[in-house]
Amino acid sequence: MSSISMAQSNDEIKNFNQDSLVNLDDIVVTGTKTPKRKINSPVIINVINSNTINNVQACNLSESLSFQSGLRVETDCQTCNYTQLRINGMSGGFSQILINGRPTFGPLMGLYALEQFPSNMIDRIEIMKGGGSTLYGSSAIGGTVNIITKTPKKSTSEIEFSNSIIANRSNDYSLSANSSVVSKSKKSGLSLFVNKREREYYDNNNDNYSEIPHLNNISLGGNLFFIPTENKKLDINFSKIFEYRYGGEMIKNTPVHNAQQAEERTHNIFTGNIDYEVYLNDFNSSLISYFAYQRTDREHYTGILPESDSDEYTNFLVNPPYGYSNVETINTGVQFNHIFKNLNSSNILTMGFDLLYDKVFDEISSYNYLINQISRDIGVFLQSDWEINERVSLLSGVRADFHNYVDKTIFSPRVSMLYKYDEKLQFRLGFGTGFRAPQALDTDLHIAFAGGGISRITISEELKKEKSNSYNLSLNFDEVHENWIAGFTIDLFYNILENSFILQPVGQDEFGELFEKQNGDRAVIKGVNFETRANINNQFQFESGFTIQSSNYENPVQYMSEIPGIKEFIRTPKDYGYALVNYTKNNISSTLNYVYTGSMKIPHFAGSINQTVDEIKSSRSFHELSAKINQNIKVKENSFDIYCGVKNIFNAYQNDFDIGKNRDSNYIYGPSQPRTIYIGIKYNLE
Repeated sequence: MSSISMAQSNDEIKNFNQDSLVNLDDIVVTGTKTPKRKINSPVIINVINSNTINNVQACNLSESLSFQSGLRVETDCQTCNYTQLRINGMSGGFSQILINGRPTFGPLMGLYALEQFPSNMIDRIEIMKGGGSTLYGSSAIGGTVNIITKTPKKSTSEIEFSNSIIANRSNDYSLSANSSVVSKSKKSGLSLFVNKREREYYDNNNDNYSEIPHLNNISLGGNLFFIPTENKKLDINFSKIFEYRYGGEMIKNTPVHNAQQAEERTHNIFTGNIDYEVYLNDFNSSLISYFAYQRTDREHYTGILPESDSDEYTNFLVNPPYGYSNVETINTGVQFNHIFKNLNSSNILTMGFDLLYDKVFDEISSYNYLINQISRDIGVFLQSDWEINERVSLLSGVRADFHNYVDKTIFSPRVSMLYKYDEKLQFRLGFGTGFRAPQALDTDLHIAFAGGGISRITISEELKKEKSNSYNLSLNFDEVHENWIAGFTIDLFYNILENSFILQPVGQDEFGELFEKQNGDRAVIKGVNFETRANINNQFQFESGFTIQSSNYENPVQYMSEIPGIKEFIRTPKDYGYALVNYTKNNISSTLNYVYTGSMKIPHFAGSINQTVDEIKSSRSFHELSAKINQNIKVKENSFDIYCGVKNIFNAYQNDFDIGKNRDSNYIYGPSQPRTIYIGIKYNLE
């Protein structure tokens, strides 16, 4: 998972399993946009591989991302359970999420797709914390997450069924299958995946309103490669996701607008990517052209049924608040790489340009709510990845962005240096800039319940771009022997935001609370990530990470009309972390994992019967412990995996949810689900 950064021999490397948590020889692409052994990368790239995803029994992308320092996935709505990823304390809009290296994770996908992407489509996840704007443009401020889908490596198939029981009340089952075929010549291959998941409502406080919504998800997709000649390669990948989710009053056999309070979402998502790569000059040069596309169609409902003796009730039934969303993202471009070699040094020069096009349409006519915008960003980038000698590497570059919501060209420089003191100790120093354009982001598309009505976000006509300066300093130490490895990383980060985006309360209308996205003053996010890791004989593996940070605006920000502002970022704990232990022997594997979430500030609006005043509360901290045991049974050339486990063993879960239809749906924090018991079986066909 974590980057092991040191010089070592191939003989030492091969003693460790390729799927171990501590993998010394990973090839990563996210930091430099070219293949690179992560031990030689001037920026730290952490990797979550499919083995780790399996060990923690993550059924989707969201559950996979908690096991890295500096990363935290949070649930932000009690009714629909939308999620966002925070990197180094910065909200989801600061994180650039890529699918196979392309930024097609559109604004609407940022609300729900972390939970919609099934884990059986993921080969690995590469994570780069800090600014990466030289390569990826707008929004790569907090960090970059690259979801790399499963590619065909050999002919194999598997099918898996699992069932979870949430707090002894609600079932959550999934059925998945993967199959890959590779030609004898190794010049073509195809991998396919399919996943079916269905989850029942879960009501934690017995008020007949769900805290975890009903879910019905069907996903399928594939990956294809073709090598027509030795120096050419074509990659095609695609996925199609259908999801229905419903949260709120738990009713049946009646139109959703008859519910006292509810959110209903029907998503149809398509993503696809075509890459064509040509190698030139005896493989010292390469030319890559690519086209990626994403489309999300959403039919949705968000409403509270008025009292039956009111005029609003009649008007509501005549024109209930159903809405429609359509978001399209296109990313296309060309990239050229060339390797310059001279004695003991080499330099990979990367240059190119790309277009990122986003069309966002979201409307609920009965609320007079409409977002309708088209954004275009043309980026030109130049990067030098220079291995000066065996000890020193320098990564530098600049990107120029021409964005239709920004008047002037935006130049974003980046520089990182790697210094190898010896075979055990390394230092990295980095600086990068980034920006976010004044356009609709993921959270702007969420309609929340608050104060007995709904809350909406509009964008100020005077909104200016948000800029950042990001600094990183890290130390890496690893001790390697033939049968064991152990090490640690200390990573300091410091980020300055100028013209930071804030949500300002601007009053109410007949539907509820109104907020406007405005520019605030400077904000500073700083902290340190600690990581430790160990592997003994590929049997015992340990990894942990812990983050201590502060995230503050220069001047107080007001979140509620009658409540004084605060400088602290809301929903951002000052400390959080994880630990993961795995032991394997005689085809039996056992895993313990632990996630810690510290206290945080959360606005809580009045409206429900248990909350009569507006206030900003401090949540309690949470300790979430989970366990899994897996038995592999060989049957000739094939095998079965039979497993069981418990997530959140001690039931660390929020215990003060709002009650009834007038609840504040954004008042939610802590682990995503209570104690959950699961069993499953997987059949592996070689």
